[in-house]
Amino acid sequence: MDPLESEIAALGGLSAHDLRIAWRRLHRDKPPRSMSRDLIIRAIAYRLQERAHGGLAPATRRHLRAVAGEIESKGAGAFDPRIALKPGARLVREWGGHMHTVIVHEDGFDYDGERYPSLTRIATRITGAHWSGPRFFGIRKAGSHPILPAETGHD
Repeated sequence: MDPLESEIAALGGLSAHDLRIAWRRLHRDKPPRSMSRDLIIRAIAYRLQERAHGGLAPATRRHLRAVAGEIESKGAGAFDPRIALKPGARLVREWGGHMHTVIVHEDGFDYDGERYPSLTRIATRITGAHWSGPRFFGIRKAGSHPILPAETGHD
């Protein structure tokens, strides 16, 4: 076991007082009062790993802050997880007799030599009308699929 793994494994044996000290050392603040012992251990372990191996990419941090803000303003029930496209993925759609290819990046999309912040703007450029970008490119959330008449029991 390497030193980091040993340090993380030892967290479970620490007293509540020692966990609070470890938290203060890593976070420069007191742990939240309502946080369970298990969650404190997990948060400390994460911070140790983050320091050793690096943290989240800036784009991921921005996305998480935006999601947290959306949940705070609209409530957890209003949260709709976005479709996650991996950087480097290619989206291809035939429209108007031409093949249109989009390359996914962490901070946007490349289409026809230009960078766009959303697929919707690209779909609008291609069609000349407002389209949902994910719908135009046939992207669905994980686990979703069209309901066929045979599946509903209706013809």
